[in-house]
Amino acid sequence: MLYIFGQLFFSFIASAGFGVIFNAPRKALVHCGIVGMVGWMFYITLADAGIDTVIASFVGAFVVALIGLIFARRYRKPMIIYSVAGIIPLVPGGLAYNTMRHVAQNDYLAAIPLAAKAFMISGAIAMGLVFAEVFVQIVMRIIVHSKENRLKQGVS
Repeated sequence: MLYIFGQLFFSFIASAGFGVIFNAPRKALVHCGIVGMVGWMFYITLADAGIDTVIASFVGAFVVALIGLIFARRYRKPMIIYSVAGIIPLVPGGLAYNTMRHVAQNDYLAAIPLAAKAFMISGAIAMGLVFAEVFVQIVMRIIVHSKENRLKQGVS
C-alpha cells in the first residue's frame, strides 16, 4: 500500500514540478499533477501486472491525453499544458541514460536493445497522445450526428 501511495505522490510532484518548469499557470499546476499521477497509475498498474512497458506506456499516454483534453475544455486552457506535464513520468529517461552510458563505454551490444526499447516507449507515448485526440474527435462526431438526427426526426 505504501508502494502505491509513494508512486502516486512522486508522480504528482514530478508532473506538477515540470508544470512549473514549463511555465504552466499557477491554477493549472494541481491539475497537471493530477494528469501525470493518473497516467502513471495506469502505467504502473499495467507494468506490475506483467504487461509490456511499451503497451503500458501507450495506455498511460492515452489516459494522460484524455484527461488533459477534459481539463483543457473544463478550465479553458490549452491541452498542451496538461499533456506535456502529464507525460513526464512516462518518459523513459533512465533507459535512455543507460543506453548512452553503454555507448560511452563502447559496449554497443548492450546499448542496442536498450535504445530500441527507449525508442519503442517514446513512440508508444506519442501514439497514445495522438490516438486519444483521434478517439475524442470520433466520439464528438458521433454525438453531433446523433443530435442532428434527433433534431431532424423531431422537426419532420
